[in-house]
Amino acid sequence: MSLARLLSDQRGRLNTLTQLLERELEQLTSSQVDGDALAQLARRKQELLAEMERMETLRRQVQARLGYAEGPAGARTAAEEAGCLEEWEACLGATERTARLNDLAGELLQMRASHNQKMLDFIHRIADKTLYEPSGRTSRQPARLNTSA
Repeated sequence: MSLARLLSDQRGRLNTLTQLLERELEQLTSSQVDGDALAQLARRKQELLAEMERMETLRRQVQARLGYAEGPAGARTAAEEAGCLEEWEACLGATERTARLNDLAGELLQMRASHNQKMLDFIHRIADKTLYEPSGRTSRQPARLNTSA
């Protein structure tokens, strides 16, 4: 497989990953999150990332076998000499965009998790105040309104 074809395939995978991340962001910013949809997106992302890692490993092996230096400098030189520098740069751009979206999704997940934990803590505090007595009646505690929620 030529380097140009490999880079083109990798960019296609990055575009697919970007689309999955955008769908994930839509889910995370909606008022009603579909847990099943998020789980399905996560599975597809994992599959895609595994494919991308396999192809990247192949690219690095070919790069080394052809005598190019390791790392981005060697990859750039290989792309330039193979006449596909433009595809290499497009692939790098797609990688950067995907990384930004992934970071944003991670931040949103963290915010959702923190919000959910606060809600659970609030529910537990309320439940603790309405414990049942052995007679089946709720304990008599003054009702309070928590205005900080």
